[in-house]
Amino acid sequence: MKPLNQETLNKLIAQSARNKNIHGSVFHIESSDKSLGLISVSGNFSPETQYYIASINKLIISFITLRFYKDKTLDLADKLSIYLPKEMINGLSVYNGKDYSGDLTINHLISHTSGLPCYLIDKRPDGKRNMDLILNGSDQSWPLEKVMREVKNMKSKFVPGSNGRASYSETNFRLLDKILEVITHRSIQDLMTDVFQELEMNNTFVLTSNSTDNCAPIYYKQNQIELRNYWKSTHHDIASTAADQMKFIKAFFDSKYFTKELIDELKKWNNIFFPFKYGIGIQKFYIPWFLSPFKAVPEIIGHCGSVGSVAFYVPDKDVYITGTVNQSSHPNIVFRTIIKIVNKL
Repeated sequence: MKPLNQETLNKLIAQSARNKNIHGSVFHIESSDKSLGLISVSGNFSPETQYYIASINKLIISFITLRFYKDKTLDLADKLSIYLPKEMINGLSVYNGKDYSGDLTINHLISHTSGLPCYLIDKRPDGKRNMDLILNGSDQSWPLEKVMREVKNMKSKFVPGSNGRASYSETNFRLLDKILEVITHRSIQDLMTDVFQELEMNNTFVLTSNSTDNCAPIYYKQNQIELRNYWKSTHHDIASTAADQMKFIKAFFDSKYFTKELIDELKKWNNIFFPFKYGIGIQKFYIPWFLSPFKAVPEIIGHCGSVGSVAFYVPDKDVYITGTVNQSSHPNIVFRTIIKIVNKL
């Protein structure tokens, strides 16, 4: 069996691209000491293609938040009520008839332990899911005020901070955006752009309705997804390249900004949905031993996105992996590919 080299990586990426719904993909693998540095593409992608990173933006928001935590600008135990008006918070977290909104903290948001429903993927009172509508061609604008109205009409999952409970929710990070804006008196888009400039991520930008032409089209099976209205309303959705994502994921985990001790503090894992656990601002991809009995899959931490985008660090191998398969209907393909890559390291 050949170790990972350019030829081997190209074959693995070509295998994943055989799926008829993968129109283009890119994978970038790099070791901390740069002794390993490979990039491979398929279909309509090149190494320079700018693609939608989807929920990897949460890792960037976490990066900003944790730097403020480190310099004591905020504390993760701070309640939302310190920063946000009562009329925004009241009625957000109601469980079994009791309002727990006053108990919500920044930690609950960044770790997905708030119990707040997700305005995109959870069912509305009429039984529909907004994400399904988007995937089926109904591009929607979702300013924060609309998010708050929607969430207050949905059922909370559990009491904030319930032991061992976590539920993935885009709502959490929309609220975290607002808190960061209140603290800094600057927009979340500007805060993110500062990070891109600091890390020399020169091909990364916050998506607006006027910038989407520079982003590779996103696919749901064979259909392109239109998200211009959604992106314009969130102010925190991002297009990037595999190389720029590599700069970011290395900055997050290479101890330049956060010590190993702080990173270890973030690893307070809760089950969120298989095969993922969520800590404080970071995600873990794991495969139980009984599903891989002959070769254990090492710890893989970072974040992924719903379009098959990834930015992960493999501590045992001291290797980073970024890229995307750019397909919202089959994001699992990217993880099968990652496992094959890691097994070659």
